[in-house]
Amino acid sequence: MTRESIYLPDRGLDHLVLAVTALNDARETYTQLGFTLTPRAEHSWGTANQLVQLQGSFLEVLEVAAPEKLFPHGDRSFSFGAFLNDYSKHREGCAMVVFESQDARADRDQFAQRGLPDLDPFDFERQAKLPDGNSVRVAFSLAFAPPPEMPDAAFFTCQQHAPEYFWKPDYQKHPNGAKTLEEVAIIAEHPDSLRPILEKLQAPDAVHADPDGLACETMRGRIRVMTPDNYQLWYGEGAASSAPATPHFAAMRIGVTDIQATQALLDQQDVRYHWARAGLIIPSISVHGCCLAFAQI
Repeated sequence: MTRESIYLPDRGLDHLVLAVTALNDARETYTQLGFTLTPRAEHSWGTANQLVQLQGSFLEVLEVAAPEKLFPHGDRSFSFGAFLNDYSKHREGCAMVVFESQDARADRDQFAQRGLPDLDPFDFERQAKLPDGNSVRVAFSLAFAPPPEMPDAAFFTCQQHAPEYFWKPDYQKHPNGAKTLEEVAIIAEHPDSLRPILEKLQAPDAVHADPDGLACETMRGRIRVMTPDNYQLWYGEGAASSAPATPHFAAMRIGVTDIQATQALLDQQDVRYHWARAGLIIPSISVHGCCLAFAQI
């Protein structure tokens, strides 16, 4: 089955939330790998981030900076900060996968109709620094869908209310040639057990079996669920030692314009890597818990 023959729902991959224990250290790591990061930004509930903007998607590198500001989960609310705080106590890595949204409240209603937790959308604003040094206010609405099948992971949709202030070409120029978020890999002993949650998040026609497990296609990027053995074949490493036994996000695959140029940059930076089926691999132990693959596009 080809990607072109599959129904692709409107929700493309928007971003990944990469939980780290020290944002400054993570910034140095991602800079060494050839990424351009946005300036540090802070949330009112105690987390801080820096972003790697790609074409239509981004990586959110995030730490819990002020635990005293965190608020707990409620009966109808999901606490972004509390979830990340709990996650970061045990490991670094990809904690959340986020889909783009045109209407977070409509997403919430659809999720509830499909049997996912009925949680109130979360609206917030923050300051963002532009490449010219000026600051602007950006705003978002989030619809959370934490799956019971994946207690150590979460999904949500993200609606941007001021995208013209968020996306900036200068932040999308990366020395390593990174352009796109191609794929997120989930490790699961039984990949098909995640079919129901993925069908509820996207659409039944977007989820299909493939030779390595299960794939969920989106308008921008793919989620692939694979067994530990197949993950080893694709990424050339086993699951991280700190990873939970439950299904979890393990790797991200980034599309680059010239893989040889990417390799040359990593050589100049004395970065440890290896090759596997997914491409040029930076092992999870070297990139804060989430394996990174560079692949030619």
